Amino acid sequence: MIEIKVPTVGESISEVTLVKWLKKEGDYANRDEVLCELESEKATFELTAEQPGTLHIVAAEGATLKIGDIACSIDETAAKPEGAAPVVANAAPAVKAETPKPAAATPAPSPATDVKATPVASAIMSDKQVKPEAVKGSGSMGRIMKQDVLEAISNAGKKSGADAFSREERKDKMSNLRKTVSRRLVEAKNSTAMLTTFNEVDMTRIMEIRKQYKDNFKEAHGVNLGFMSFFAKACCIALQEWPAVNAYIDGENIIYHEYCDISIAVSAPKGLVVPVIRNVESLSLADIELKVVEVAKKARDNKLTPDEMSGGTFTITNGGVFGSLMSTPIINIPQSAILGMHKIQDRPMAINGKVEIRPMMYLAVSYDHRIIDGRESVGFLVRVKELLENPELLLLGKDPVKVLLEL
Repeated sequence: MIEIKVPTVGESISEVTLVKWLKKEGDYANRDEVLCELESEKATFELTAEQPGTLHIVAAEGATLKIGDIACSIDETAAKPEGAAPVVANAAPAVKAETPKPAAATPAPSPATDVKATPVASAIMSDKQVKPEAVKGSGSMGRIMKQDVLEAISNAGKKSGADAFSREERKDKMSNLRKTVSRRLVEAKNSTAMLTTFNEVDMTRIMEIRKQYKDNFKEAHGVNLGFMSFFAKACCIALQEWPAVNAYIDGENIIYHEYCDISIAVSAPKGLVVPVIRNVESLSLADIELKVVEVAKKARDNKLTPDEMSGGTFTITNGGVFGSLMSTPIINIPQSAILGMHKIQDRPMAINGKVEIRPMMYLAVSYDHRIIDGRESVGFLVRVKELLENPELLLLGKDPVKVLLEL
């Protein structure tokens, strides 16, 4: 019997939560097959079978386990069930020839919805563009009747029937990740002298560049040209000109960084995570976009490691993707500053004495006033604004824009 214990997942992590078993008690597991998901205060990771055998579960779902605790055991002496497919490492997937099926066995094309409705009800839903799932059928076997559709239309936006005026409550246990986010946000508010300064940036030039070069950029680099690479590059230049914004307090010392490790705030299924892109000052726009796509995918799949979420020197968060027009982002301690991007909105602006409609974005920099003075925070933000409104300044050369995009 082989005991599967909780491995060490980070220097400061002492316990994890067993989120979900992917195999059941008594199931046969192949070597390296995923058995369950564990969640620490920083990331989610998987526990795999060290040897093939039958699974015996020790810890229940939702249990809090210490590092080194036994999560389950594997009986490697158990015989493999007949019919179980063997696992071949690094083998190419076999191509299975499909056996033609009789025409009668082919199912008829199903309608757009599995919900049954009378012809009249279907016609009204189609005409009024009412989704079947928004209508509760009162007919036999849940069949949607004409009156059900009319009632749904007249009560649009309001709950009806058994769901109306419900006062039910639901209690969910906070995940380790959510606990950590909560603790760090409160710590940031209580341990720093946080202040926020605002500005706005005209996104006209960047939007023109994206429109003109997006197809060539995608073809050359295999990734879309987004806004984050421009902002990250502009921040790196401004951080090197205003080093206090890229520093943090360590006891009675100030730690300055000659490099820019940019943390990118990402909304993951289990909460906000902040993976780090290292040495952004040395990356091209294409490199940055590739890294952003990589960390965002890992965040969505809960595959980020603790190392990938620690050690940043400055953070960028984009509330604009959710429609935020303006906000005051909270510092990602121990860092000393964070840049908040927001929604791009057309607004009338005074340009050379004339009113023009321009795509504008509000920017916000929250900073620790203990280490960053007003002059430095405002100077940093003004420099970021200047670089974004004049992207040619990000890189000088023969044809600045094409050199910048490596085309």
